[in-house]
Amino acid sequence: MLVSQNRPRNLSWFHTGPLLFGDWGTSRLYVLGLAFFFVAHASFYYIMAMGVIMAGVAWAYTIVCREFPDGGGVYSSAQKISRLLAVMGATLLLCDYIVTASLSTVEAFHYFGVHEHWAMPLSIVAIFVLGIINWYGSDNAGRFAFGIAIAAMGASLVLGLMCIPFMLNGLKNISWHDVAKNSHWERWTSLVQIMLALSGVEAVSNMTGMMKEPVAKTAKRTIWPVLAEVVVLNLVFILALSGLSQLQDIHTPDFVKYGDGAVPGAVHDYRDTALRVLGVEAGRHWFGVGNGVVFGNLVSIVFGLLLLSASNTVIVGMISVLYALSRDKEVPHGFSKLNYAGVPWWGLVFAVAAPCVVLLFVSDVQLLADLYAVGVVGAICINVFCCVVNKHIHVKKWERAGLLVVGLVMLATELTIIATKHHAAYFAGGMVAAVLAIRWGLHRYARRGGEPLQEPSAGWLGMLRSLTDKPGPGPRIMVAARGRDNAEFAVDLARRRKAALFGLFIRRLQVVDVTPENIPKVDDDAEAQESLGTIALLAQQAGVPFFPIYVTSSDIANEILDYTVTFGCDTLIMGKSKRAAVSRALGGDVLAQVATHLPEGISLITRASGAPPQQPPAGGEPAPAPAPAPSDEDEVASPS
Repeated sequence: MLVSQNRPRNLSWFHTGPLLFGDWGTSRLYVLGLAFFFVAHASFYYIMAMGVIMAGVAWAYTIVCREFPDGGGVYSSAQKISRLLAVMGATLLLCDYIVTASLSTVEAFHYFGVHEHWAMPLSIVAIFVLGIINWYGSDNAGRFAFGIAIAAMGASLVLGLMCIPFMLNGLKNISWHDVAKNSHWERWTSLVQIMLALSGVEAVSNMTGMMKEPVAKTAKRTIWPVLAEVVVLNLVFILALSGLSQLQDIHTPDFVKYGDGAVPGAVHDYRDTALRVLGVEAGRHWFGVGNGVVFGNLVSIVFGLLLLSASNTVIVGMISVLYALSRDKEVPHGFSKLNYAGVPWWGLVFAVAAPCVVLLFVSDVQLLADLYAVGVVGAICINVFCCVVNKHIHVKKWERAGLLVVGLVMLATELTIIATKHHAAYFAGGMVAAVLAIRWGLHRYARRGGEPLQEPSAGWLGMLRSLTDKPGPGPRIMVAARGRDNAEFAVDLARRRKAALFGLFIRRLQVVDVTPENIPKVDDDAEAQESLGTIALLAQQAGVPFFPIYVTSSDIANEILDYTVTFGCDTLIMGKSKRAAVSRALGGDVLAQVATHLPEGISLITRASGAPPQQPPAGGEPAPAPAPAPSDEDEVASPS
């Protein structure tokens, strides 16, 4: 009897909507300034065109979410067509996440008003701090992101209303001639340069496994309201930017004057912090000079926090992508190894180190924007095309035709970026080549073989599935400690007491909400299968009835208490934590929580890792006892 519990679907549209805004809404903080920098007063038309493309991509992803209710990110959808293509799509998504973390963090300090020379080193420090927070699996990060997204939405709406006077002036300044581009190709490349507001839909499609059903309805309620807010306010803000007195006389785009080189301070301000400039000017218009600066600083702080929250989100996203790849044996197994808080620590190290390395070489917003687009557009392109060619999903003919059109637009955008932004092509190409080389090496090594795992012919999962007995009367022992030595100890104790043995494996994953199609299941959890299977094999050899339990939860202590009481166990075996005091303080000391709340009559045995199994004394089988005499490595506590 294998007891398995899976995580429920508990994300409503009002949970996922702010998370989507955290990406789409964040992009306007640098897209609008870049648009005016590239095409001046023609930027209104370009932002409008980008809004149309965003709407097409959003529509495509409502179909993706509908057809992949257990996770529809590029890695999941591409796996239905080709594992190689899925790895390439996941790698492009990693490129997007790496640059998003770099770009968002740098822009956060720009909005905080930090001098340009300090923005890069402070960004590296901030990313490192975010890594420390995620090391302990902080549950508060999600709530913080949700609150900041709500605050940023409110600040955007207030600022939009205050910008109406500038918007009316901006309507007079709209000019197609300001684009300073003569050919359709040049105009197309200008549009591609600001195609930066798309990656949020990938995050939404990854969350379908946790969305409330029906998933198609929840996804639509998530995507369309946020899209409407982003597109409308983007147009409002770009008109207001065109109406500012200091910008309305710019008829030749500053990009034509300065190119990729250094720009003057005033140009740098509107290019990198357009909404900060609008906030200050709108505040001055309504509240006076002094109060206007205060208002501008307040909204800038909110926007800066939103950018830092976006950085944290993509760090978690990188961990999740690497974890999924590792579980599928596409990258080294180390990326799926978890620390005590349930965080894949190799993946976390990469997620922190990669954007820091990028910032050491590139910290200019314009150049980072080039690197950003190649990853997100490529991932969306692969995802949409995989849905077009996948004949096993229920898509109508007109929907498939529409997906093909969206895919072709994304393909044209990706090829344009590769053709015109060579550094972006080298970055994405290098990442894809590196991951594919690692994948080739792993698969080549696997074909050569090695020492096979010592497991039953039916496999660990097969052994667990074959356990069909139900617990009968008599003593019962719960073991919530992992490791071969603890398994031997528990089985030996159960044998001597003639007790039924229950093995509890709890999978705690803080990153599961953004992992494509990876809600933890015992069928896919090799570590859980081996851990529970080892106990099952030892119990079978000793003639001990064994009942495995697999649980996914964010609250380990409560699950241990719940299952111990539910199955009527009189003894609980747990492993001692080797974490440092600060780690236990931040992440929670599970052993202390269990010991505090353990009901009367249940004995708690704690064992250090590597402690020898308890051996019965010589001379035959001892009489059943409520608990064994502990060794030097064991501790027994009986709460009163």
